[in-house]
Amino acid sequence: MNLKKSAKSPEKKPVAIGDKELQFAFGKENYRIMLIGLAVLALGFILMVGGGSKDPYVFNDGMFNFQRLTLAPLLILAGYVIEIYAIMKKPND
Repeated sequence: MNLKKSAKSPEKKPVAIGDKELQFAFGKENYRIMLIGLAVLALGFILMVGGGSKDPYVFNDGMFNFQRLTLAPLLILAGYVIEIYAIMKKPND
């Protein structure tokens, strides 16, 4: 009987709850990447806010600038891509 563990498959340490063993779906790195993705999403939505006019009869060109039309949607798209990557990445630990 060989008790050596291979270097390629590290042993996952399950968490015991009662008589059942629980393994987490994601590792620490996955959660870290998810938080980065959420921060990028939040930044994109924050950059999209504003551009309105206080007077409804006055037109404001501020809503048609680079920040709201290009940068914010690209950040939101990047945030969703980061989230998908974080979910699909195989946990290392």
